Amino acid sequence: MAWEVLSAIGTIAFAVSGAIIAMEEEYDIFGVYLLGVVTAFGGGAIRNLLIGVPVSALWEQEFMFQLAFVSITIVFLFPHKLLGHWNRWGYFFDAIGLSAFAVQGAIYAVELELPLFAVIVAAVLTGSGGGIIRDMLAGRKPLVLKSEIYAVWAALAGLFISFDSANTDLMLYSLFVFITILRVLSYTFKWRLPARKIHII
Repeated sequence: MAWEVLSAIGTIAFAVSGAIIAMEEEYDIFGVYLLGVVTAFGGGAIRNLLIGVPVSALWEQEFMFQLAFVSITIVFLFPHKLLGHWNRWGYFFDAIGLSAFAVQGAIYAVELELPLFAVIVAAVLTGSGGGIIRDMLAGRKPLVLKSEIYAVWAALAGLFISFDSANTDLMLYSLFVFITILRVLSYTFKWRLPARKIHII
């Protein structure tokens, strides 16, 4: 049950995220739907490629595609004044998508009986893959490649699940909320990973 619920939450959150960024970049309606769908399903597609699941499995998620299209349509028809507050809420939607898909991706890998490292990679790619594709298509530097803490939270979710530390629906939902809160705290208080900058002479 938790897998389906988290899939739905992540799909809606990332579809909205992709659609809003497309509108910020002044894409036409086709571009808005395309970026929204790619953001919602890109991470799962990358994960499936790396763990050996046919990418065609994505097309079996008819309900999720319907959720994505409805979410994008609602955002597209939203009054401009409300969308103007995206800078305030955009990171929050992204945090929800990251957390939901990280937990969902880790569950998927565990069900396939993959080793620890593969579970963590599945969590990171599912949680951040769609956002990476979204940012690249929008001509932006992907959040996961900045010093800001982002994919680390997805890896943490994978670690918890791989050690069977979240083995009930309630614990999975709690982990989802916990990872979301960590992501919100990290961008609110500007927590950053160490970084080095090379000055070319």
